[in-house]
Amino acid sequence: MGITSKELAELCGVSRTTVHRALYNTGRINSETKSMILKKAEEYDFRPDLLARGLVTGKTFYIGVVIMDSDNRYFSQMLNAIVREARKKGYSVNITFHEDDADIEKEQLCRLADYRVDGIILSSIRKGAEYREFLKSLNTPVVTIDNKVDGELPFVGIDGKKATYEASERIIGKGYEKVVLVCPPLADAARENVYVHEERTVGFRQAMRNHPNVNSIIIDGWDYAQKAYQELQESSKRTAFFCTADLFALEIMHYFEERGKKVGKDYGIMGFDNIDMLRYISPRLCTISNSVEEVARNAVELLFALMDKKETVTERIVEYVPVEGETL
Repeated sequence: MGITSKELAELCGVSRTTVHRALYNTGRINSETKSMILKKAEEYDFRPDLLARGLVTGKTFYIGVVIMDSDNRYFSQMLNAIVREARKKGYSVNITFHEDDADIEKEQLCRLADYRVDGIILSSIRKGAEYREFLKSLNTPVVTIDNKVDGELPFVGIDGKKATYEASERIIGKGYEKVVLVCPPLADAARENVYVHEERTVGFRQAMRNHPNVNSIIIDGWDYAQKAYQELQESSKRTAFFCTADLFALEIMHYFEERGKKVGKDYGIMGFDNIDMLRYISPRLCTISNSVEEVARNAVELLFALMDKKETVTERIVEYVPVEGETL
């Protein structure tokens, strides 16, 4: 069992204040003394008493994260990046899932606040001024990612509208005469926050207005693979599908392959997210990287600035990256 800070101080012949300065890099301390304390701490398996430290500092050294689930590789990558960034700051992460249920989301947020986490990163399915006021009532710093809840709340994400606009122009530039946007979450827009997908849809529509001779369609239901196949079957035009998530694109590719349609030959397709599993898929999917590592890093950085009550820009838009593939 590890020793206490009091025992570590006695072993080193210094005060507990000096031990605290060495361990947590606060205040003035001689470099040789600091090195000696850190060496002794490792030698004797010192473990800090976070509860005691929390009582002194008023911190729990935990942040909370509320997202939909970890089945989607995008969210799994996001969680991994958040945990890594938090660990660098000496924090642990309490991870919870709302599973696309607005009531569960609210319940998990209240629970995290009751546990006195020092801050929360939230990917929400709720939106609006009323929900903004609820989040403020938690009296816990909250940073939103992906879906913007309200313009007044801290937010980190990419410019999905611009990314989709530029990608749509790229697809048309490759000679496609019909472009089908596949965005199933639009079917749920009346009951939940689908800001990410709405922004991507706006960008698509803006690009299509520049090309009145190109036939454009939007598929907004969860039977999207069947509808996409029907669009392909009924069209004599060279057709590409632009999906607002890689998982939608992969599902369509699988559905079409079962019916004898070859990507690149019979149709083109593009995704969005650049999830890590794409490296195992052949042919390589054309997509857009939403810079999940950078979003996570900025979200944690912004959250800690708010926790420390530092003045900071509360909306951070991270650069996306077009990813070349073999499916257009």
